[in-house]
Amino acid sequence: MKVKKGNYAFIDAQNVHLGIKSLGWDLDWKKFRIHLKEKYNITTAYLFIGFIQTNQNLYSSLQKAGYILIFKPIIFDGEGKVKGNCDADLVLHSVLEKDNYDKAIIVTSDGDFYSLVRYLYENHKLLCVLSPYVKTCSKLLKKEAKEKIYSMDNLKKKLRKGA
Repeated sequence: MKVKKGNYAFIDAQNVHLGIKSLGWDLDWKKFRIHLKEKYNITTAYLFIGFIQTNQNLYSSLQKAGYILIFKPIIFDGEGKVKGNCDADLVLHSVLEKDNYDKAIIVTSDGDFYSLVRYLYENHKLLCVLSPYVKTCSKLLKKEAKEKIYSMDNLKKKLRKGA
């Protein structure tokens, strides 16, 4: 008898934040975690995020909402902008954890994840890709996810902060 493991979400926090913000609204991360659990049976949700010391309250609220935070040290580019690319961490984590979940959801619009999505799809481990905004979603990602790509831009009423 096969034991049901549940599904895992691997979330590119910065990509989701900026993608939703470009639509003119802010994501309520707590509501999003509930949505993932109820709609996709997400038992574990990893949130990959750059670490900034002054964001402790944000990190605490995300953990309280049920996310497991995977931090990436940040650096500053030549213009003083924060850089905390978590792509490699998300890919590595999702592959290392593959025996612990039934299916995975990758939450991003970033085409850098196309090879991960192809790998998960070919190995029957991809539940879906959730893209923050369909218009800015990578064509490579759409190609590899095939029929398993969905957009978050229609979830404003359900997941908007303050709604």
